[in-house]
Amino acid sequence: MEEKNIDNIVEKQREFFKGGRTLDVKFRINALKSLRECIKKYEKEIAEALYNDLGKSEYESYMCEIGMALSEITYMVKHTKRFSKKKKVHTPLAQFSSKSYVKPCPYGNVLVMSPWNYPFLLSIDPIIDAVSAGNTVIVKPSAYSPATSDIVEKIINESFLPEHVSVIKGGRKENSALLEKKFDMVFFTGSQNVGKEVLRHTAETLTPVVLELGGKSPCIVDSSAKIKLAAKRIVFGKYLNCGQTCVAPDYILCHSSVKAEFIKEVISQIKEQYGENALENKDYGRIVNEKHFDRLCGLIDTDKVVFGGKSNKEALKIEPTVMDNITENDAIMQEEIFGPLMPILTYDNFDDVITFIQERQKPLALYVFSSNKKNIKRVTEQISYGGGCINDVIIHLATSEMGFGGVGESGMGAYHGKAGFDAFSHQKSIVNKKNWIDLPMRYQPYTSSFFRRLLRFFLK
Repeated sequence: MEEKNIDNIVEKQREFFKGGRTLDVKFRINALKSLRECIKKYEKEIAEALYNDLGKSEYESYMCEIGMALSEITYMVKHTKRFSKKKKVHTPLAQFSSKSYVKPCPYGNVLVMSPWNYPFLLSIDPIIDAVSAGNTVIVKPSAYSPATSDIVEKIINESFLPEHVSVIKGGRKENSALLEKKFDMVFFTGSQNVGKEVLRHTAETLTPVVLELGGKSPCIVDSSAKIKLAAKRIVFGKYLNCGQTCVAPDYILCHSSVKAEFIKEVISQIKEQYGENALENKDYGRIVNEKHFDRLCGLIDTDKVVFGGKSNKEALKIEPTVMDNITENDAIMQEEIFGPLMPILTYDNFDDVITFIQERQKPLALYVFSSNKKNIKRVTEQISYGGGCINDVIIHLATSEMGFGGVGESGMGAYHGKAGFDAFSHQKSIVNKKNWIDLPMRYQPYTSSFFRRLLRFFLK
């Protein structure tokens, strides 16, 4: 898209927001309802687009993208009115006589930049929260998932006025052009490297930003874990969407006493869930593009593969792969995997696990499989990470009742439900002071001993 067209869209959204229409809570709710009906209308086309871009099955597309988007809309339709109300707060005696309250106000014109791995959900979800909070939105979907970008654009154009929500497609040129514009808030989901670039641009205009990034999310399996169940759940989360999930377990830290049993159960679960030949499984997705495929193949150390390792470049498919005897120096431990490769590291002392994770970048997610309450407490209290699960994986993001986001290198800010509404809102603090009394003690001259004593009485 030409830059002058982008300028035109941005300017129309600025004028629309200034007109105050998005401040009407009924307008926001009706817009969300319209979006919900449009998603239902094009459910089949969405699933087809996700299959074309990533090889996702219809079932997985609904479970992980379409259904979750509909769930978020239903939640926000139900709660937007309550979230939008001002909240009275205590007023200190020193400010007698007045009332104090906090009023959520939309930032204004918002830019949402979404990724390719969950291209429908991660485009629509931020839009839902931003519209609920009363903003206008420009969404820039990834160029790596063009079929989904097309259906997202179709749905947005049918559901919203263009001056309210618009889609701008394209690649790096459009990304750069948008980041040069002045927005009131930017929401980005993607890699750390691009996240840093977004932060550099927004810093120039002091624009608030939410960054949903990634990193190497550890999964701990201690000696007290229910190994069969752990393997079942970890296999599901690791190989979902062919491993291209930002909160997938990146690597396993397994106690030496249960490692052999764990590997055996993981292999059994891969065969159970994906069949003897996953490359022929029509419900097993594919890698997004050749560049990503080649990078993943370069991380496979054939000498350490205990299961899988085969690939089909023409179909862009890599088998669910398990690698054992991995050390922190192996290539697969130097970057976020983002693919169907499961490296297993071994430990003997739980103290070493805590230290190992603490010495690395703060992960977006962390999972611990254990029946040991002491170990679980240490993980949840001593390690900093975005969010996670005890004895499961991934499901912590599948609720509108909790915020989802990273910390440190894995991101800043959170969204989903109330957290999403708050992410796209400024909490405006207001004191409504009455006119019938005006306490004189704050005014000069400060010579009255009585007022000095009164001041100390109020402020202590």
